[in-house]
Amino acid sequence: MSWIYSNNDLSREQLPVNESLFSLANGYLGVRGNFEEACPDEIRSIRGTYINAFYDIVPIHYGERAYGYPQTKQKMMNVIDSQSMQLYFGEDSEPFSLFTGKIIRFERTLHLDAGYSERLIHWRSPHGRELILTFRRLVSFSHRELFAVELHIEPVNFHGKVTLMSSINGKIENFSDHHDARVGSADEAKLSVTDCRTLDDLSIVSDRTSMSNLDVSCVSSIRLSVPCTRNIWIRKSSVETSITFLLNKPVTAVKKNIYTDSLRHGSQTERTGVNLHQKIDVLSFSELLKEQKRFLDAFWSISDVMIDGDPAIQEGIRFNLFHLLQSAGRDPFSSIAAKGLSGEGYEGHYFWDTEIFTVPFFTLTRPDIARHLLQYRYTILDQARKHAREMGHHQGTLFPWRTISGTECSAFFPAGTAQYHINADIAYSYAQYMRATGDLDFLEKYGFEMIVETARIWIDIGHFQNGHFCIDDVTGPDEYTAIVNNNYYTNAMAQFNLNVAVKYYHILQKKAPETLNTLSERLHLSPEEIRSWDRAAQAMYLPYDEDLKINPQDDTFLNKAVWDFAGTPDNHYPLLLHYHPLTLYRHQVCKQADTLLAHFLLEGAADIETIRNSFHYYEKITTHDSSLSTCIFSIMAARIGEYRKAYDYFLKSARIDLDNIQGNTRDGLHLANLGGSWMAILFGFAGIRITEKGLSLRPSIPLKWNNYSFHVVFQGKTLRFKIAQGLGQCQLERSGSLELTINNQKRTISSGETVTFQVNMLKNL
Repeated sequence: MSWIYSNNDLSREQLPVNESLFSLANGYLGVRGNFEEACPDEIRSIRGTYINAFYDIVPIHYGERAYGYPQTKQKMMNVIDSQSMQLYFGEDSEPFSLFTGKIIRFERTLHLDAGYSERLIHWRSPHGRELILTFRRLVSFSHRELFAVELHIEPVNFHGKVTLMSSINGKIENFSDHHDARVGSADEAKLSVTDCRTLDDLSIVSDRTSMSNLDVSCVSSIRLSVPCTRNIWIRKSSVETSITFLLNKPVTAVKKNIYTDSLRHGSQTERTGVNLHQKIDVLSFSELLKEQKRFLDAFWSISDVMIDGDPAIQEGIRFNLFHLLQSAGRDPFSSIAAKGLSGEGYEGHYFWDTEIFTVPFFTLTRPDIARHLLQYRYTILDQARKHAREMGHHQGTLFPWRTISGTECSAFFPAGTAQYHINADIAYSYAQYMRATGDLDFLEKYGFEMIVETARIWIDIGHFQNGHFCIDDVTGPDEYTAIVNNNYYTNAMAQFNLNVAVKYYHILQKKAPETLNTLSERLHLSPEEIRSWDRAAQAMYLPYDEDLKINPQDDTFLNKAVWDFAGTPDNHYPLLLHYHPLTLYRHQVCKQADTLLAHFLLEGAADIETIRNSFHYYEKITTHDSSLSTCIFSIMAARIGEYRKAYDYFLKSARIDLDNIQGNTRDGLHLANLGGSWMAILFGFAGIRITEKGLSLRPSIPLKWNNYSFHVVFQGKTLRFKIAQGLGQCQLERSGSLELTINNQKRTISSGETVTFQVNMLKNL
């Protein structure tokens, strides 16, 4: 049962949530888990089909606009709807609906191991017609442009005329919610239908965005297993196909939809779509399912985390990893949006979330996908340079806080553009990838230039004061505290950024001097600049309070009054929806882990006493209004040995969407948290770390679990870990040998050998 997710709730409140939970995607194309048939108007369905990085440009409207504010933003578009398949039974055309008649049986399943969703419905109509309907759908990992649906109709007590109405609709609008800015605003973004036509038995609809001038086409077919008659209507914005047949035995219909866009497929999107459709047309739905299963088998063979003893958590972690795979872009135009391809929350923008919370999973399981995700940032490097100049910096880059095509989309700079730490987050992710893979080619082609350009911004915005290097007027990850001096997280990550820039300069000096000379000439990089980075890093100011023995979040954070948590009503969370930003800025209150996140990412920068004291201090004033927070608290609770808290925080992270813990899963899944739940297991309970010295772990196990196991791909070698009560095992699944540190002891493991080690049982759980 742990390989499926099932939810049979048809309540009005749950249906939009299920549309996110049952979404299907492949990194390029995403389709929400809507019903093929129409929902009643009173149900707030969010019908959506998305192409990663397919966007329109819309103006940002300000009451007062200052210099440097972005004038436009990109917005991921809800594109052509090909989901619709409406059934009518009998001469009186009685429509099928889950909200009329009687549902004798209803099962809805997401097959995590096979990559498809399924709805089984035993339905009796208001007129007494009884049928069994099975819908199966997939978004193909083997054919990225393909979304396919199979409908199986089995008569129970009805035999007669059936009409199947299939439509391709190009008149689509994005969802908006003026009550919650995190969802998206109503604006001028729109698609205009440019073509509706048929070609042989194919339906073709094409749209164009209003400002970005991007094209998208859908080429669709629907085939039945029995003789039928067809009528086709070409509307202004849709193509509708009415198929009539006699139902006297089981009937199967298969609908195949090919999506192409001008970003990837050039200007001839329709022609390309037709050609692609012809190639996949020879494949039956069963063959498509077999291809999907082969792909998922390969994925799960390395990426699965197996947990014995907690079925709910096993279901949660596999659900999370499946959706991470579905959301990961694999081309130069795309990355992982905050909601992936499951909904329109945050308008399809890419944030720092990708590098810090989702890339680690791919780095240690599918480094090929991690490399693609990191290369996306390189494709927008020139725009990041331009953004830095717009912000008054004469050198380096400043990556936009939220973007799709490379320009800043954040209209609220205190919690957006001011988060300069995104530069260091990207550099950190690049460095972790190179530590884990030893990919010198990546360093030469992308990594060194990226780390150089991100490091330069710190020299430009920082300054020396009383022997310290200080960074003023920035915002850290905690968006409830903005525009501060010496944010601990920012300074610590900037120090890391500068240090790895110096390190990789010397690595290239030794391993690829000609490449270094070429890059230095192109980037106008001198040995003196390298020395300036080293000086700044060594002098970096990291705030420390002698009385509390913690790292303050910034220079003035501890001077503020603590937020009145006791006097805050439960329905006033998240605070950002009920209090003015300035009210929040004037208090000690954290939206999410900030200093604590730095302690996790840069564990060696603080001693264990400081980490423990900081954990206890910030735990009292953190609301976890951000979904990124609880996984970090779980990891750090495990680090300091507070295992009950580690597990409690982990539970909130592992099933945040399955249980709709934050109440907004309808707007899309929390992709960064999905990655964070994996991090909480490997980096928290297993204590995995990737450092310059190599791979290390400090394993522990919750008492509720009998054992858990996972794979790590490190330096091109695959390690399998199994951690049980009291004893763990590690096996190297490929030839060669590898040195790693287990419980602070160096161990060497060779192919075919099993290394055993002690496991700390979480006794105070």
